[in-house]
Amino acid sequence: MLDYDIGMPEKQEIFTIMGGRVKMHRGIYNPTSDAVWLASFVNGHPKTALDIGIGTGGVALCIMARHPNLKMTGLDISPDMLDACASNAKLNNKDIELINTDILSWHTSRTFDLVVSNPPYFKGTPATHNAHHNANLTQWTKKCLARVRPNGTFATIVDAGAMAEVLGAISEKCGNIVIFPLFSNKKTAERVLISGRVGQKPHTKLYSGLNMNCDAILRDGLTIDEYLAMLTTL
Repeated sequence: MLDYDIGMPEKQEIFTIMGGRVKMHRGIYNPTSDAVWLASFVNGHPKTALDIGIGTGGVALCIMARHPNLKMTGLDISPDMLDACASNAKLNNKDIELINTDILSWHTSRTFDLVVSNPPYFKGTPATHNAHHNANLTQWTKKCLARVRPNGTFATIVDAGAMAEVLGAISEKCGNIVIFPLFSNKKTAERVLISGRVGQKPHTKLYSGLNMNCDAILRDGLTIDEYLAMLTTL
């Protein structure tokens, strides 16, 4: 998946995402459209958030661009990723608490209004930037959910083939589950956005989804809710 450089005909040191509202240093890992989609999926007014596997900060910074008073914490096992994230946060004049640890072994009692994760759903050869690969998504998701406060929200984006594994994990603790598929030029979904609220009564909403190259989200910086509301007025 290509990163979305706005108005950048050539590779440059700094590029922008989310309609130019977020700036990023080009480096060891550049955010893909998955990051923008996950951030656009977040709604409500969380006061605290945790980005698990924050990487270079794409998801977190997109969320913070819409929620300037949000207290953001980021977790990653890679010191190199966290260094790059700190640099990107400074570039955007944002303050992110960064923690170098593994969610699978993090011992803490802290919980958050919102927990997001673009998890390591890819299988095969581990990435050179030391991110998790071949992770057990059931275990990963359960560890994420443990960090969500009661009535708080967990949101994630995964390959469509991993949807059942994630849904199986969140259905044990969450209600108000939302499933939002993203399509490429194929007839089947390529990615799926999933969210749920911890401690809520069982209920699931399935959307018809959107094309994952939707300019309104990727280039204009709208949230999914904003774009769907706009469509209903046309």
